[in-house]
Amino acid sequence: MHPRIEDYALIGDQQTAALVSTDGSVDWLCLPRFDSAACFARLLGDEDNGHWRIAPVGAGRCTRRAYRPDTLVLDTEWETDDGAVRVTDFMPQRDRAPDLVRVVEGLRGEVTVHSVLRLRFDYGSVVPWVRRTDGHRVAVAGPDSAWLRSEPEVRSWGQDFGTHAEFTVAEGEKVAFVLTWHPSHEPRPPLIDPYESLEHSVEDWRAWAAHCRYDGPHRDAVVRSLITLKALTYRPTGGIVAAATTSLPEEPGGVRNWDYRFCWLRDSTLTLGALLSAGYLEEAEAWRDWLLRAVAGNPADLQIMYGLAGERRLPESELPWLSGFAGATPVRIGNDAVNQLQLDVYGEVMDSLSLARLAGMHPRPQVWELQCALMDFLTTVWRQPDEGLWEVRGGRRQFVHSKVMTWVAADRAVRTLEAHPELGGDLDGWRALREEVHREVCEKGYDPERGTFTQSYGSAELDAALLLLPRVGFLPADDPRVVGTVDAIGKELTRDGLVRRYSTEGPPVDGLPGGEGTFLVCSFWYADALHATGRTDEARRLFERLVGLANDVGLLAEEYDPVAGRQLGNFPQAFSHIGLVNTALALFGQDEAG
Repeated sequence: MHPRIEDYALIGDQQTAALVSTDGSVDWLCLPRFDSAACFARLLGDEDNGHWRIAPVGAGRCTRRAYRPDTLVLDTEWETDDGAVRVTDFMPQRDRAPDLVRVVEGLRGEVTVHSVLRLRFDYGSVVPWVRRTDGHRVAVAGPDSAWLRSEPEVRSWGQDFGTHAEFTVAEGEKVAFVLTWHPSHEPRPPLIDPYESLEHSVEDWRAWAAHCRYDGPHRDAVVRSLITLKALTYRPTGGIVAAATTSLPEEPGGVRNWDYRFCWLRDSTLTLGALLSAGYLEEAEAWRDWLLRAVAGNPADLQIMYGLAGERRLPESELPWLSGFAGATPVRIGNDAVNQLQLDVYGEVMDSLSLARLAGMHPRPQVWELQCALMDFLTTVWRQPDEGLWEVRGGRRQFVHSKVMTWVAADRAVRTLEAHPELGGDLDGWRALREEVHREVCEKGYDPERGTFTQSYGSAELDAALLLLPRVGFLPADDPRVVGTVDAIGKELTRDGLVRRYSTEGPPVDGLPGGEGTFLVCSFWYADALHATGRTDEARRLFERLVGLANDVGLLAEEYDPVAGRQLGNFPQAFSHIGLVNTALALFGQDEAG
């Protein structure tokens, strides 16, 4: 039986990440970066596409598992007839090379444990040549090399194009395995001490988590979400990937399978707000600085997403040799949405930089010059249709959310210049733009008969992004048009109380066949809107339900299928965890946050 998305836990070193299943198998790992080719791709195929399983002989799913409190160190335990054993998985912060460490510890009795490692470079397509050298198993194929060792050394052998080991651990005995990757043309990196690395990893994560200022209800879920965001951060640049995976389906067996191992500008303001409110100024500044580097250049060339270091070319292709998660194909790498026009990103960048300035971040001299250039360009293009926040592939439209974010861009420019007139800029022109956009949206994007804003001009469809209207300040939360929109979304876009992005019935606006699950971040936005419009008790009940949808180790994917009771989409999803943090702060932060 194929694992479920919620069967996985995340470990990582803030440059890449691995997914570990409840059966003790590492089924996804890209080396050396989040967006590199995977050397374990069983997640999107089968065992022959690469994995590394350590478990008691004959055992299936684990008995229990959990992260050590306030860390990204995972403990997985099995109870067997012969005793109990624990496997501890983590990736220490790297010096030069990435290491995956797996420590096997006997807890009770004597348990025989089996390890099988199948390395398959280039997304499961390349079987490496493996040799034995100085107690190591060394795998080499093209540019990739990986070294496997155990401490103390246990007997290993090659079988079925994999490296096997079998050994017995009694109570208190430990065996540590270390898998180290490096470019094949370079010498082996220095060896790490796995046991010291475990101690340091626990200490480092707990010291970081201790900076969280939130002390309200569901603090464990908030801290777990913040740790997940930290784990999805590419430490060398400060960029935050949307998820650690590609092509996990938005519908079982469907074709809505996308690569999320990149950094989206749409997440910028909400990410910045979550980090700042929770007390993580250093991470917020790193994200702001990544943003500045990524968007530098001609405003006409602004993209909706970038690579980990701000790369602009992210060509999309398919991997036909992978059968897909539970048969959902195609498996895609890269993302052609990078070429879309999404006018909302100008508002999100302007809002982020305004928030950074208000938060007192260390100023960057080029920030205002960049903002002025963005506004000059936006003034000339804002009337154009675009693909919108959700990256539809069914043609451009006059999306209301995109126009609202144009208003946000003008509003933040005006407010900044009013507070800092010494900066200089087209204050009168930006005020006029702000007024014109607001008037047009209220005239063309609002349906007075139904009492709701719509997805696009002249459309009858709704869009969950409209829940953000009061959050960005376009209208006050008690405005009847906002209340009507929230009510309409609650009636027409919810499924079992959770919110879809938009309707996929009838001719789909996104130009894609099939459907999708409810979007978790949209459901958090709904809770925020309920709270803002005076329905706080209802908002809190929804929030508690959403927290309860996380898997056993507190992780959320992009979507949820309330009928099947399963998570859907790429995993873990930064946007979902950002939503959790922001909603917790909105509902409980004023009263109970430190």
